Amino acid sequence: MANLSEILKDNKFTPEDLPEFESKLFFEGDRTQRHLVQFIALLLLSTIIAAVGVIEDSTATVIGAMIIAPLMTPIVATTAALMMGNGLRAFNSFLLVVVSVLGVILVSAVIGMMSTHVIDFQTNSQITARVAPRFLDLIVALAAGAAGAFAISRDDISDSIPGVAISISLVPPLCVVGISLSSGQFSDALGALLLFLTNYLSILLSGGAVFALLGLGAAVARDMSHLNKRKVYRRIALGVILVAIPLTATSIKVARDSIAQVRITKISNQWVSQYSTNFILRSVLVSGDTAKILISGDEKPATIKGLGEAIQTEVKQIKEVDLRFVRSSSYQYP
Repeated sequence: MANLSEILKDNKFTPEDLPEFESKLFFEGDRTQRHLVQFIALLLLSTIIAAVGVIEDSTATVIGAMIIAPLMTPIVATTAALMMGNGLRAFNSFLLVVVSVLGVILVSAVIGMMSTHVIDFQTNSQITARVAPRFLDLIVALAAGAAGAFAISRDDISDSIPGVAISISLVPPLCVVGISLSSGQFSDALGALLLFLTNYLSILLSGGAVFALLGLGAAVARDMSHLNKRKVYRRIALGVILVAIPLTATSIKVARDSIAQVRITKISNQWVSQYSTNFILRSVLVSGDTAKILISGDEKPATIKGLGEAIQTEVKQIKEVDLRFVRSSSYQYP
């Protein structure tokens, strides 16, 4: 079985590999206009599909948008240009990313304002999955960024790129940003933007590391000095570290809320079991020091306030309990 050094040696960049590699990433020369038109068309279509998928809470639709979204290309192009020591290419690629990000947010915000669908920001899984990124998302993004860079650099495994696109979400979080802004949900917009920045910086860092290991800089005439490479790595790594701080805080909060939710569910089930089987615990949602509980039954129990008091006594984290009761005949299944 080949060791790591042999694998890297077999996949090293050579000067002969560069023309085809550059044609994949950089919109230059006679094909600039055609590449840009194709990029804009795919980005617009993926934005529309992703925005509708988020609004309708459709996982399949959002995955379809991820597959056709082309935003990963200019991000990988940015880190490739940095490794090749080409500042102009890096700037042009970065500029394309910035314009694309703003465009996706704008289009999705317009779709959000035009939509007649009522969005529940607390239960929509496409939104809730992207507004509270955790440290694990950073780990996944680093791995996916490395996989994407390696897949783009090798023609024989380029078929893996759609899978990488699904694993590292770029357009859907930006759509959540736009839709959240259009609905005045600014905290959700900030959380989704943090997820995008996590994925963006991870691609730059791990993608650049892969290109460095594969000798991309050595394959071009304008190789960067070791000092300049270290400066680039330091700046990108600093960005990743800064992003990791709120991700870690969010991970701790999510873990804390999950533990509290399990305990509150147990307490609520015990309380419900004291009454007839007509009472059913429908949902328990914990966010910070607030717990929201929904119970259904034939008629509202007179001692329902006792459940709230029991929860606050047993779970010190909870300061406020929002108890809601609906009649079974009027309860609508989600």
